[in-house]
Parts: sequence; structure tokens; C-alpha cells
Amino acid sequence: MIKVEQAIEIIEANSKKMPTKLISVRKALGYVLAEKIISPINMPPFRQSVMDGYAFTHSIRHQYDIVGISQAGDYSNIKLKSTEAIRIFTGAFVPDDADTVVMQEDVMANKDSILIAAMPEKLSNVRPKGEQIAKDDIVFEANTLLTPAAIGFLASLGITEVEVYKKPKVAILVTGNELIQPGKKLKKGKIFESNSIMLEAALQTIGIQKAKVYRVKDNLKATKKALKGILKKYDIVLISGGISVGDYDFVKEALLQNEVKELFYKINQKPGKPMFFGSKNDTLIFALPGNPASSLTNFYIYVLPAIKNRIGFSEIHKTKVVRKLNSEIKNDTGKTLFLKAKYDETNVTVLNGQSSAMLNTFAVANSLLIVPENIKEYKKGQLVTLLPI
Repeated sequence: MIKVEQAIEIIEANSKKMPTKLISVRKALGYVLAEKIISPINMPPFRQSVMDGYAFTHSIRHQYDIVGISQAGDYSNIKLKSTEAIRIFTGAFVPDDADTVVMQEDVMANKDSILIAAMPEKLSNVRPKGEQIAKDDIVFEANTLLTPAAIGFLASLGITEVEVYKKPKVAILVTGNELIQPGKKLKKGKIFESNSIMLEAALQTIGIQKAKVYRVKDNLKATKKALKGILKKYDIVLISGGISVGDYDFVKEALLQNEVKELFYKINQKPGKPMFFGSKNDTLIFALPGNPASSLTNFYIYVLPAIKNRIGFSEIHKTKVVRKLNSEIKNDTGKTLFLKAKYDETNVTVLNGQSSAMLNTFAVANSLLIVPENIKEYKKGQLVTLLPI
């Protein structure tokens, strides 16, 4: 049995990056860049008007003759004299001879001339060429997550394809004779299977939209056979249940018989102690506890950072926060505790219902309160560390 910190280090050391691929910017949402992006153009590529009004050369004059018009999308190589102005619209090209735009609300105009009632400062309402970014500047560094805004920015620069890390193929193997699918009639001795649905949802939060779910009964032969096929096809394998030491827990033995390299088994924590982590070729295997709260806890602590590391995130761990404790905590287990909790801007409250079999508390928690194995007690009012979830 190893410490939490050791488990995290082992997983990080064995979670190497996925291969890369060239992908359309239109389809790149949620992917992570595998290389830095250099701007091919200035943005904007020309001086633009910030608003509707009139472009002119700033001076002490207030009256100007109108000699043309500049609409968004048009280009007119108008040469302006110091006594002349043009009608201009938001986003339109500002002539080289103009340096200022006066908004139309500050002008009295007829079809031939304008009188500026409120003179703007020189250079007002003109967006400089390259104001957002200059040609050959870095748009994004490698390991940047592509959000809707990032994709929009890339498109505005004329970039149509980017090199990204591939997303891993993920399989979820669910074990347990007692499990039936939601929607079916609940028979005596059975429970609805929820872990696969829960883990699928958790995967979606980091852009893994599809995971293949497999189910197997609690026997060694069936578990070994199922894993043999799964290990050949997937980059990440999550196993729910069958990893403890009961008479019907066959997962570890089935993994070892499939030549999975054991990297650790069991972590000094509560909940979530009976967890197996291993690898075969480039496939990572996480055998998670069957109890739902334990399974989800270990997903947040171990699986989530491993996947983020594989798909190229620069920061794979969520930033921890510190809050003042609303109650006393005792830890006589000698283990690291992960307690479901709810925090606000100042305080944190440990929620009732910490059983590893219960998800109702998890459903309203916004954090896991971490009690290190060497801490026996936290007093009310002490500062404690939380992992937001």
C-alpha cells in the first residue's frame, strides 16, 4: 500500500502524451494544441473604424467637405485633403490620410459637409493595424486548450487547421452480478448500475465524449476474456468493481494474467483504498472501487489528471483552495481522508453522509476536503485544503 502522493507521482510518470494529428479548426473544440501557433497576418490587417461616423485628419478645423464613403468590406484608396472627410462605418478601412474618426452623434451633417460639434482627441475611434496581434507573433503556445473563443480567434486569422493531441479511446468495464441497467425492473437482491453512467459523465467534462461500456459477470474466466479484447483496442481502461479482496473479486488476477504491469495496488486513503493502476504497452488501466463515491473520488484524484496529461494539458491538477473549517474533524485512521464538502468564499462545511456507497452527498458537494494521513485532528476555524470538483 502506498501513499497518495506516491500514487500521483507514479501515474504522472506513466501517463505519456498521445500521438498528434492535424484537425480542422471547426472540429477542434476541446482539443489541446500540440504546437505553438504563429499569426500569419496582422489583426486587424488594416486600420479600422471603431464606430459609425466620419474619418478626417485631426486639426483645429471643425468643418469638412464630404468626399466619399467607406463601408465594411470595401477598400477605397481615397486621398484626403486637410479640409476633407469621408463617411465611414464600423469595421471599415480608414484611409491613410485620416487619423481620427468622429462619431456621427457628435456631427451636424448634410450631403456635402459636416460640422463637428464635439471634437474628439486625435487618433480617437481608429483601431490600429495589428492591435490584437501582429504578424509572426505567437497566437497560442503549445498545450493550450481550444475553447470557443480560441477557435474564433484562429478563424479570424485565417487559420483552418491545427496540430492537436489525439483524444484517447476509453473503455469502461463494469463488473458485478448484482447489477442491472436503469430502466429495467428492479428485482430482489439487485441494484441499478450507475458507475458507468457516472464515469461517462465525468469523462465528458474534459472533452471525452464517447466511452465504450462493457459488462461482465463476477468470474475469472469471463473477466480475463473481456479484458483481453479491451486491452488491444483502448488507450485508457477504467474498471468498476472487483478489485478488492472478496471471494468474487477477480479483476486484479485477470489483469495480471493478461500481462498488465502492476504499478501499484491499494492506496493509504479513505475512501478509495482498493485501487489498481497498471499499464500494458501504451494503455493505462485504472481498476476503481465498486462503491460509487470511492470510484468518483479516485477518478478526480487520479484518472482525471492522467487523461489531461495524455491529451496535452499544461496544468493537469486543479488548483486547490484554502478555506476556514466550520467544524471539527478527527482522523484516527492513519489514512488520507477525502471528505465531501461544500465551500463558499470564506468557509467550508463537511457534509453528512460520507459513506463510500453514497452519492447523494457527492451530488451537492463542490469539493473534496483533504485530511493528510499524518493529521489526526482539525479544529473548528482552522484553514484546510480543498480540491474543487
